[in-house]
Amino acid sequence: MAAVRREVADGARELARRDRVLRRMLARHGPPDLGRGRPRRGHFAQLARMICYQQLAGSAARAIHGRFAALYDGAPTPAAVAATPPEVLRAAGLSAAKAASVLDLARKVDQGLVRLDRVARLDDDEVVRELTAVRGIGEWTAQMFLMFQLGRLDVWPTLDLGVRTGYARMFGLATAPTPRELGPEGERFRPYRSLVAWWCWRVVDTQVPG
Repeated sequence: MAAVRREVADGARELARRDRVLRRMLARHGPPDLGRGRPRRGHFAQLARMICYQQLAGSAARAIHGRFAALYDGAPTPAAVAATPPEVLRAAGLSAAKAASVLDLARKVDQGLVRLDRVARLDDDEVVRELTAVRGIGEWTAQMFLMFQLGRLDVWPTLDLGVRTGYARMFGLATAPTPRELGPEGERFRPYRSLVAWWCWRVVDTQVPG
């Protein structure tokens, strides 16, 4: 991640040079921390965690994920998860939908239908297509994986309400833009749109996903 941190610092300076609003963001919040100091997990374990956390936050999400990870001594593998009965996952606190998603992810990875071993070599759009083939993984989850697991710097998560709200506050808009409206707004920030999204989260003091 050291190389990513250097790229982030360079990108933040470039954005600050281009735009006075982003110059203030850099001065106030510093360079975005896409790694956030969290422990590094394998791609499968991180995606399983993201599924556990969907539509939850804080202690409830941590508790459910902790019970899920404890089923595998903290290191879930595709084969081990694929062999887990759904009722065991439900007993750990996963909803029926999340249990089905985790099992679908495990089976697709175990069968080679989703190739997490090569995902870092794919471009952003290919990663999204690969991951959204899994039940319960949508565009937003795939984009968070791109940003916080793969360290991609040019992701623009227009579906995220925090990004849209933060963008409106940052640039003095009366209302938050719709996803369709926000899309073209990001063009001027290429190839560092992930950094602008991070600052948007900071403006509204939203817990950064990932």
